[in-house]
Amino acid sequence: MIYAYPCNLTPDEDGALVVTFPDVPEAITGGENRSQALEMAEDALATALAAYVHEKWEIPVPSVLVEGQDLVAVPTVVAAKLALYSAMRAQHVTKVELADRLGVSESAVRKLANPDHRSNITRVQKALRAVGRNLVIEVVAA
Repeated sequence: MIYAYPCNLTPDEDGALVVTFPDVPEAITGGENRSQALEMAEDALATALAAYVHEKWEIPVPSVLVEGQDLVAVPTVVAAKLALYSAMRAQHVTKVELADRLGVSESAVRKLANPDHRSNITRVQKALRAVGRNLVIEVVAA
């Protein structure tokens, strides 16, 4: 899955832009201009999706981008952690079981699976492989 979500930028009464995500209604932010609003949107999206993990909710699948919307992606490490969480959830793999597969402690897996915790992308990739997933990075025009 690609962790990039369509958003709507709507001017408020002061001329600033409010950013909302149809697929992640908890992610709301804004900025004085388009550039600032989209920069803030990335953080709001990552924070809202991290809350989904903490609440043990399913990560929503991004809808199709429609005319007038912008696409916002979460940071690479966060995307990898969301993929790890989703794979573990789908396969009913516990953190203890993943720790056994990786030969690490359960607390190390807790950190790897936590989108709020800074992790080395190589370690997250290894965990993804342990649940039958592979991380592929695509670069597109901004």
